[in-house]
Amino acid sequence: MTAIPTLETQRLILRPPCMEDWPDNLALMRSERSKFMGGPVPRYVAWGIFCHDIAQWSLMGHGALMIELKSTGSCIGQVAINHGPLFPEHELGWFLYEGQEGNGYATEAATALRGWGFDAFGLKTLVSYIDRKNQGSIRIAERLGGTLDHEAPREDPEDLAYRYSPV
Repeated sequence: MTAIPTLETQRLILRPPCMEDWPDNLALMRSERSKFMGGPVPRYVAWGIFCHDIAQWSLMGHGALMIELKSTGSCIGQVAINHGPLFPEHELGWFLYEGQEGNGYATEAATALRGWGFDAFGLKTLVSYIDRKNQGSIRIAERLGGTLDHEAPREDPEDLAYRYSPV
C-alpha cells in the first residue's frame, strides 16, 4: 500500500482525509455547489464518494488530499488524482468550500499535486474533466497550463478535457 503523502506549499498543507473532514464534505455534496460533480447527492452517495477518494490510495497509489490553510488550520477543500473504472485517464480534480474562491488556493493545491503526480508517481500526463458551464474550474485549468484535448476519452462526452504534461 502506498503511504498517503502530505504536501506543503507556501500557504497550504495538502494532507490525508480524516473523519473530521466528513461533515463539511457531506454538506458540499448535498448542496448546489456540487452540481458540477454530479450532485447534489443523497447522504449514502456522498459517503461512497468520500470513501472512494480515500480508497484510491490503497487501490491505485493516489487519491484525494484535503487542502488546509497553514495560517488557520482550516480545511478549505480537496485536490485529487482520480483514476479507475469511473475515469478513463488519470484526472486532476479539485473543489473548494464556499467562501474560499478567488484566493488562488485551488491553483496552488493543484499545482503541488500535479507535480507530485509527475515527479513522485511517474505519470506522463493528466487531464481535468470539466463541465462546460464551470467557468471557475476552466480558468484554473488554464492557469495550470492545461490545453483543451478534444480527443481525450471521457465518461461524459459533453465535458471538456484539459491536458497537462510534465513541466
